[in-house]
Amino acid sequence: MIASITASARVVARTAFRSNAVVAPRAFNVRMMNAVRFASTTRYTTDHEYVQLDDTTNIGTVGITDYAQKALGDVVFVELPQVDSEVTQADPIGAVESVKAASDIYAPVSGVVTEINEQLNDQANLLNKDSEGRGWLCKIKLSNPSEFEALLSEKAYKAHCEGESE
Repeated sequence: MIASITASARVVARTAFRSNAVVAPRAFNVRMMNAVRFASTTRYTTDHEYVQLDDTTNIGTVGITDYAQKALGDVVFVELPQVDSEVTQADPIGAVESVKAASDIYAPVSGVVTEINEQLNDQANLLNKDSEGRGWLCKIKLSNPSEFEALLSEKAYKAHCEGESE
């Protein structure tokens, strides 16, 4: 992600120099800040769930990682939590069933479920196609933001996965 941020900065700079345009420092800084903020707003659990936090609303989008969906195989059913239910970090909030196995989904953070991905009721295989995008599971309004900060960074999560596969 850092490489793409740097690449974006180079493109903006090149465009400005070629056209003799003046790039407003504020606009450039806002772009850089948004890219950096986005890069640091996804955290992971050792159970292979992720949370993408929108820090303006304090709502985290929860799902299973690509690593998890590959390990599960073809997903055939997803059980999701109820909207407006209170969840506690590390408690089961649903399940995923595949042709190979069934696996519980654990709440990566505590809070209130504000939305579920209704599409998964009819298209459970969205988890296989786009687990970290359109295959998200639910959205949780965080009650304790420090729980999010304590989760694994992308680098730490990758190291965790590499350790599991050895």
